[in-house]
Amino acid sequence: MRDNNNTKNPSKKMRHGSTLADGQAHQLDHNRWSRRNFIRNMGVAGGMSMLLGNLPLSAAVTSPLSQALSNSETDRILVLIRLKGGNDGLNTIVPLYDYSTYRNLRPNIGLKESEITKINDAIGIPKTLNPLTPFWQEGAMKVLHSVGYPDQSLSHFRSSDLWASAQDDLTFDGSGWYGRLIENQFPDFLDNPPTIPPAIQIGGSANVAFNNKEMTNLAISVQNPEEIAEIAETGQLFSTANLPACYYGEQVGFVRSVANNTFFYAGILSETYKAARNEVAYSGDLGEQLATVARLIKGNLGTKLYMVSIDGFDTHANQLNNHPALMSELSTAIADFYNDLNKGGRDQDVLAVTLSEFGRRIEENGSTGTDHGAAAPMMIFGAGLNGNGFIGEQPDLEDVDEVGNLKYDTDFRSIYATLLENWLCVDPNVVDEVMGQSFTRMDELGLTCNAQTTPIAEVFRREIVHQARYGASGNISIYYQLPEGSQVNVQVFNLLGQPVSTLVNAYQSAGTYTLPFVSPRKGLAKGQYFYSIKIGQQLYSNAFLLR
Repeated sequence: MRDNNNTKNPSKKMRHGSTLADGQAHQLDHNRWSRRNFIRNMGVAGGMSMLLGNLPLSAAVTSPLSQALSNSETDRILVLIRLKGGNDGLNTIVPLYDYSTYRNLRPNIGLKESEITKINDAIGIPKTLNPLTPFWQEGAMKVLHSVGYPDQSLSHFRSSDLWASAQDDLTFDGSGWYGRLIENQFPDFLDNPPTIPPAIQIGGSANVAFNNKEMTNLAISVQNPEEIAEIAETGQLFSTANLPACYYGEQVGFVRSVANNTFFYAGILSETYKAARNEVAYSGDLGEQLATVARLIKGNLGTKLYMVSIDGFDTHANQLNNHPALMSELSTAIADFYNDLNKGGRDQDVLAVTLSEFGRRIEENGSTGTDHGAAAPMMIFGAGLNGNGFIGEQPDLEDVDEVGNLKYDTDFRSIYATLLENWLCVDPNVVDEVMGQSFTRMDELGLTCNAQTTPIAEVFRREIVHQARYGASGNISIYYQLPEGSQVNVQVFNLLGQPVSTLVNAYQSAGTYTLPFVSPRKGLAKGQYFYSIKIGQQLYSNAFLLR
């Protein structure tokens, strides 16, 4: 039996507060974790409620790379499902291959054979995950064993940041893997947002994964698109004039500019959300989040990356009561989500991945729970996997690290790199640059970049010429070159994201077009507006000023 008091390295255990017995250190880590979430919601990335009047959404900055992801010819979408708190991997993917050791170390919380569904002779899942068995049977589910990273931090605060940043403890700079993907390629796109948001987080606080190096969050974070519609109808814009000429004034101006641009997405989110409906009855908080994602996908929004979360996995006590309920909510929500997508013909396009900041200890503790651990499994769902399977080394319950935790076999950053290159079809050199090094791609996932997908660099080389042109009398026209005949829709929006005018919605032959918009004398307020040009499945946009 292992030494639960961790006499080999007591300082490390106390420093991270990984058990309830760590007392003050454990509470401090939770306080820092909660405070970081609060700061993320209050900072430049999150709207600064003191300056912006408690907006129920996070501000967003976007870039041409985001636009390329949104406008690429693939319909593929990645949904990240965060199991917040550190999921117990051994009670999720049950080690039947060493069941006696498992039960000896978990006499109270270890699952009985009657509570387990066998996947094969070596692996089982709790019966609360039974809604997921059709995915396995249909070749749309894979399990990655022993996922983690070197020198695991046992802190919620730090480990959550490392998972979101895809960096290590020494190189962490506050940026996220997706935020860097945007910033490293095409920075400073605030003045020219694309029509489609690059990433959306439903519920929860703004995640570090979407931060650039200035700690600005690059995703739209919403509780419900219906709230966005309300903002579009009743919200206000914020003045960026007459601010103090100092750092504070610059920050206030930036926040207000970002918030003003966020209103641009209100209309498209509301329109997309209302264009589709859920065809299954969801339940639970995670179900509600995935119901929103399903409607946006079925409404053809075009966003490529979503994040949802389910809390409660920090099961230090009473795990036998709490964890099965979480497993049931998770499996039911995922099954409902794909059933809904199937009814809308979009299930083939979506890959869903579960992730958590760490696993749990092998041994149960004195509170019939488990303390902070290290390696844990990840589950991936979707027809794009091209078959079921287990990937990586099964956890060895006898071969543990210096503090008695399961050793990791698969670096989670290899999974990120594989998903970016082989599912979202990001150029491999860009992936390596963003990840900070080249991580092994996992061919075992069965993912291949869609041969019909246009590489991101090609998307930008194919960018059409388009602009707003100002006439001598103050009139404005939208000019664009159409390389080939296509269905074309050209609209103008105000800063609230509300459509002001549809200039054309018809098939047009290849050629050059100049569409008159409006004179300031027609009753529209002076200020900034946006036009969008949809040519087939491609979207282009830019801002212009009505003087």
